[in-house]
This record gives sequence, structure tokens and C-alpha cells, in this order.
Amino acid sequence: MLPTPEDIRRYIEEGLTCDRVEVTGDGAHFEALIVSPAFEGKRPIARHQLVYQALGHRMKDEIHALSMKTLTPEEYGAKA
Repeated sequence: MLPTPEDIRRYIEEGLTCDRVEVTGDGAHFEALIVSPAFEGKRPIARHQLVYQALGHRMKDEIHALSMKTLTPEEYGAKA
């Protein structure tokens, strides 16, 4: 069974402290906006690695493609 955007959001929130997680997708390809204080002082690749860690084996087994926008709360607030 293919994961839903809600599943992906829940997986991320269970493995990473987040202020905001928005996920859209069609079951195979997903896009996510993730706002987390854990991203402070980290480069984009390190931020993505934190999300991949939160998703664990699901990145290999369930999720075909995930495009991410990873922001700190401060960065997110500046865009509002």
C-alpha cells in the first residue's frame, strides 16, 4: 500500500521535533515543507539527513521520491 501525505507527515513528526510539517503528493512523489528548530546552524544537506533519519527504512521501502524545503522557525517567520 502506498503511503499518503498524512502518513509521511506523521512519520516526520514522530522522528523529528517540528514546528510545522506540510506534505503533498500522489503516493509515489511527495513535496514537504518542514520547519524545525533542529535545523539551526545546519546546511541543507545536514537538514535533509535529519529528515531521512526520521523516515528511516521508509525512504527505501515506501517513499519513491521526496522533495523537501527545510527551514528553521526564524527562516520560516521571515518568509511570512
